[in-house]
Amino acid sequence: MNINPFDILKNAQKIQEQMGAFQEKLGTITTTGSAGGGMVEIDMNGRLELLSIRIAKEVINPEDVELLQDLITAAFTNGMEKIKEAINRELGAFAGMMPPGFPGTL
Repeated sequence: MNINPFDILKNAQKIQEQMGAFQEKLGTITTTGSAGGGMVEIDMNGRLELLSIRIAKEVINPEDVELLQDLITAAFTNGMEKIKEAINRELGAFAGMMPPGFPGTL
């Protein structure tokens, strides 16, 4: 079995270029997680960065802070699930090329 080191380098460069494009694409994928029938909404991107949060005035009750905390947590969890699905859908072909556990794969 002859292995050409130049082919290996060429493939490594190609993968590196694809990883750069993958990272750029992650910033453009966005989704909204929600909880409480939309009373709390969280926008996030494919880099798992929180972009914004919206809380309905009806939820803000100083005597029931735990409910608000639960709704925010649930909205974030919902957003994480949606963004993972979006990443897999948008970039599944590329992610499938990476070995399991490779940084940046979900």
